[in-house]
Amino acid sequence: MKVIIAEKPDQAMKLAAPFTYKKKDGYLEVGASSFFPEGAYFTWAVGHICELLSPEEYNEGWKKWSVATLPMIPDKFQYKVTKSKAKQFYAIRDLLKKPEVKEIIHAGDAGREGELIVRTIVQTARISKPMKRLWISSLTEKAVKDGFSKLLEEKDTRQLYYEAYSRACADWLVGMNASRIYTILLKEKGISDVFSAGRVQTPTLALVVKREKEIGSFVSHPFWEVIAIFDMDGKRYEGKWHKENETRLDNADMAAKVAAFCQGKPARIEEAETERKEFQPPLLFNLSALQATANRIFKFPPKKTLDIAQALYTKGYLSYPRSDSTFVTRGEAEGFADILDKLSKQEVYKSYFPTPVTSIIHNKRYVNEKKVTDHYAIIPTEQVPNVTKLSGDEQKIYDLVVKRLIAAHYDPAIFDYTTITTLVDGRATFVSKGKQQIQEGWRKVVFHSNSKEEDDDVLLPPLVKGETGIVTDVSVKEGKTQPPKRYTEGQLITLMKTVGKVLEDGQLEKVLNKVEGLGTEATRAGIITMLKDRKYIEVTKNQVFATQKGMLLVDAIGEQILASPEMTARWEQRLGEIGEGKADAAAFMEQVKKLSATIIENAVSQSKNWDFSHVDTSQFVQEKREKKVSVPLGNCKKCNGQIVDKGTFYGCTNYNVTKCNFTLSKKVLGKTISQANIKKLLKSGKTNIIKGFKKGEKSFDAMVVWDEKEGKTKFEFAS
Repeated sequence: MKVIIAEKPDQAMKLAAPFTYKKKDGYLEVGASSFFPEGAYFTWAVGHICELLSPEEYNEGWKKWSVATLPMIPDKFQYKVTKSKAKQFYAIRDLLKKPEVKEIIHAGDAGREGELIVRTIVQTARISKPMKRLWISSLTEKAVKDGFSKLLEEKDTRQLYYEAYSRACADWLVGMNASRIYTILLKEKGISDVFSAGRVQTPTLALVVKREKEIGSFVSHPFWEVIAIFDMDGKRYEGKWHKENETRLDNADMAAKVAAFCQGKPARIEEAETERKEFQPPLLFNLSALQATANRIFKFPPKKTLDIAQALYTKGYLSYPRSDSTFVTRGEAEGFADILDKLSKQEVYKSYFPTPVTSIIHNKRYVNEKKVTDHYAIIPTEQVPNVTKLSGDEQKIYDLVVKRLIAAHYDPAIFDYTTITTLVDGRATFVSKGKQQIQEGWRKVVFHSNSKEEDDDVLLPPLVKGETGIVTDVSVKEGKTQPPKRYTEGQLITLMKTVGKVLEDGQLEKVLNKVEGLGTEATRAGIITMLKDRKYIEVTKNQVFATQKGMLLVDAIGEQILASPEMTARWEQRLGEIGEGKADAAAFMEQVKKLSATIIENAVSQSKNWDFSHVDTSQFVQEKREKKVSVPLGNCKKCNGQIVDKGTFYGCTNYNVTKCNFTLSKKVLGKTISQANIKKLLKSGKTNIIKGFKKGEKSFDAMVVWDEKEGKTKFEFAS
């Protein structure tokens, strides 16, 4: 028999779906088939079941946080079973130990992290049975069967494991040592808080802090612009005063004089230039582009987009979401006709069919084997759902991906861009810009009403050089120079990906562009979430703000390599070479050990010059609090246990004993559910009327009630 280890329970279910199986505790038992003549066990990890040991587990002396113990460098990195996931680990181990099991099929996500998760479980369980690798990019029945019929050898992906393992150990070395040294040294300056630092999170934070400081130091200046309205034989248009490529005047009196001079004066068109531009359809999505687009249109945080895309992948509707490629293979492109045919039958997409282009199989903008890395672009699979049956958020993400594929089968969008130069009374020059859509092309698909895109370009009347007319009106428009805008979460994702452009070192820029910036497609959303959780950044109305804590840490680190993309550039280059079998993992780790020591030395040296006298350090002082005793609020509606306040939610005290899953978030649709209301709900089955719940743009008042039949809470509206 064989044991197939997936990365998550729902993925294991999808992998087993084409076969007959029975559910067991922690695994599925699949009957004999042509794929598994003796049957098979399908089991699953729960993400990272195993984790690297904490410092004190390597060395008791490392339990104490002091400069003398740094850098902490273990002789050998070791993994342990995460306590909360131990039950599933032992379920997997017991299956692997069965004497009838002769082979393991590694079915983790087809990427570096998936490689690490499953291999670490097998190694921690001390199993040395033969292994093969399932490598697929979608979970449709066809893809699953094709994958099982074309299994890779274990050695084919072994280098990816070395790369992921090296990354994890190196991140441990830099993260643990950097976090401790800065926490210790800042505490000596009266700042009592825990400061986390790391290879990717710190350079990312530094980018946000840099923008925050640019905004803080920005001094706004007033300016004035002169706007004229022209009439050329009944053709009216607007122009802006222009001199030596500058449209702004820094003197109100001068602007008023220009306006007064032009009023009612004759005007002549000196130049009328039109340039035709073609815009190709957008590329297919990789994860960063999908996250940036969903953030811009729907204001989704990057992690939410990834979670939704992952759910659609697990259901078999989208290909693997953590892809960094915008290309597909010829084999995938051959399946587009079938996918588009199925989509054309859905009411929501009917108007886009038939597409002007029947096939893109020879279009290298989309189909390029050499540009496909571990995975191809995110595309809809042949398993097309009834879109109306998807949840609202799933519809939004699925729709974005579908429309990119449809748009790829459309013609370019064509515009004429016109620049008119008008001379008033032979002296004052005005410039007018506008555009005219010549061919809608792919914009019919992508720039739909739900994209919230607005086109500010004006449509100019047909004008030619030499036409004459008059200035019918002139106005002076006052404005102020604006500071740089804060990044949105989507822009921050894009910035992390393209950060090589901010480096002055051309060689490093090439490296960072090659490895695609800070972090990976799979980790960027997690890094931003981590920065939020650690109170380094705050996101308000989709704008990313650096907090006082985040700015303090970046100020402390200063120009050191830890805050620069340079380290990531060199690091990612070497890790990529390890994954390709071109570099030695052991040699890389030796360099990281030296780097950890350098980070400690630099921090100690720098701290002598730190001056935080301008900082209110009292906000960072952490008081030692007595452990709170949870006061029962009432009996659990599911098991009659006790419901207590657990911080961000109300939950049952029987969870650790019976796994009772009664929970109620303290915040529901923007409103806090008070302890008084939870007590009332537990006693009488409903809260008081709570005013101001918000769903989208709408707000409403309702009671939260317990539905005995459904075993969950719901809203009840006052009659």
